[in-house]
Amino acid sequence: MTQDAAGGPTTRNDDAQQAADQDEQARPEARLAKAVGAAEHALIEFEIAVETFRVEVENFSRLHHQKLGPMYARLDELDAQIAEARAARSGDPEDLRKAQEARAMVLPMPGVDELFHDWMDSDGLSPEASAMLTDQPVRAPKRVRPSEEARKLYRELARKAHPDLAQDETERVRREEFITRVNAAYGLGDAVQLKELAEEWAAGPVSAAPRPSESEELYARLEWLAQRKELLTAVARELEEGAIGAMLRMAPDDPDRLLEEIAEQLLAQVSEREAELASLVQ
Repeated sequence: MTQDAAGGPTTRNDDAQQAADQDEQARPEARLAKAVGAAEHALIEFEIAVETFRVEVENFSRLHHQKLGPMYARLDELDAQIAEARAARSGDPEDLRKAQEARAMVLPMPGVDELFHDWMDSDGLSPEASAMLTDQPVRAPKRVRPSEEARKLYRELARKAHPDLAQDETERVRREEFITRVNAAYGLGDAVQLKELAEEWAAGPVSAAPRPSESEELYARLEWLAQRKELLTAVARELEEGAIGAMLRMAPDDPDRLLEEIAEQLLAQVSEREAELASLVQ
């Protein structure tokens, strides 16, 4: 019998177990498995962050078009009318060409009416759009950014049900189908549906975390994780470098206020264009 570090007695069986544990931890496969687990966790966290940002970009883009689209349309119409008024005054061929180009920018393309029927009417602007341009009260666009509760539920579901945690193909397919439903609910900011999905997952089969034993499989897994990270990095870069992503980076804590500021700037431009047009048609 020996004594441990605290002075207590230990047995040879304890010593043997400690030695076996140390040997297991020293095995290359064990160290590699630990690295794979860390890489999987990091990839899932990164994918959650990218998906969250994608949803924010998509929803902010929708709000941007709902609130500012009519103002951009009004500016294009005013630019066309100004160019036409100048061409009518001068009769210059170059002015006529510019007027035609400006009017072509306003004319709808086939199918556009169907896409934008929510804010375009036969006169070009819906009542909501007209209200925006005349400082009348306007119904605010529906807020679709996920709430903190929805974000929390989404993160928890993504960690538990992520397809990357499955090695078996059948289980991977099940997880992919489930995560597709989770992403759809998150995109709508539907916390109630996310709760129901959490209950559904908790009641369903749970797969054990993969613990490959062969070093070849572990190396292949690490290679796949690296490729997946490169793909997600490219997606994240594309989102960040896009116009909407750049706008979100300007005001990450209050994007709605950024929309208000842009709306004020557009309204000022509309007023300037209307004054210029009035001076040309007098």
